[in-house]
Amino acid sequence: MGDRAVDPAYLEALDAFIAYIARVRGLSPETVRAYTTHLEQYGGWAARCEVPPLEPTVADLRSYLGDLRRACYAPRTLAAHLSALRAFFRWCQLEGVPASDAALSLQSPKIGRTLPATVDHAGMERLFGVADLSKPAGLRDQAMLELLYASGARISELSGMDIESVDATEGTVRLFGKGSKERIVPLYRRALDAVERYLREGRPALLAAAKRCDAAPGARPLFISARGNRMSAAALRSRFHLLARLAGLPDDVTPHAMRHSFATDLLEGGADLRSVQELLGHASLSTTTIYTHLTPDRLKQALRRSHPRGDEA
Repeated sequence: MGDRAVDPAYLEALDAFIAYIARVRGLSPETVRAYTTHLEQYGGWAARCEVPPLEPTVADLRSYLGDLRRACYAPRTLAAHLSALRAFFRWCQLEGVPASDAALSLQSPKIGRTLPATVDHAGMERLFGVADLSKPAGLRDQAMLELLYASGARISELSGMDIESVDATEGTVRLFGKGSKERIVPLYRRALDAVERYLREGRPALLAAAKRCDAAPGARPLFISARGNRMSAAALRSRFHLLARLAGLPDDVTPHAMRHSFATDLLEGGADLRSVQELLGHASLSTTTIYTHLTPDRLKQALRRSHPRGDEA
């Protein structure tokens, strides 16, 4: 963190805060990692600039953010740093840790709203056609793609799935999102068929080739690697990018684009925004409203159909 030592009281408070957001609030490992990185960076800056890290002034924090801006940090990244600082100092107040409230009075930098990337229907058909269904890994690939599009799952949620997460009888999948919040999403028949075939033919073959057997019930990962281990989010993401390239999709198409496509296609098909919010696991409806920017024709049709003077629109 630099030549000067960081204030031990700050480090002690930081450790307690990180433990709190990880164990009590149950934030995702990615969020915990980001908060840790941002707050460690702030602590190092405070040590170098001889600013008391627990008691900065508004001017101190503006200077810190100014240094990040001069280092060409993007507005979204600046906002993430400030969000981490606010959360930390708010926790300090609640826990009675002597600390400044300066971070709570700073405004976040303005961030331009970007529309989420989606995969069009033609691209989706190409993507679903690239998996080699004659091989165990190809059956796994097809199940992965179908589940991404059928459930709107995040890639991290897919990685955490066990065999028992999919209920073929009910036609649903159980997902654990941010903060370990559970949601149950219905699946269409083609996705269920892809998963069932993978479980019947692909997964056992992968286990046999790896000379592995399943662990106890309840701890059987759905997606496994050639070595028979649970596939991490990074491994699933890498596999997705390979399949996307084979399908001729743009390089910037990510697994999250499948989630965006899921939401957009539901709205285009007439689903209401609240239902899409629940299916995506969004805590706030405002997060889901970004998809309405992608469906202006649907909204116009809804107005014409529902408003007393809609036929004049």
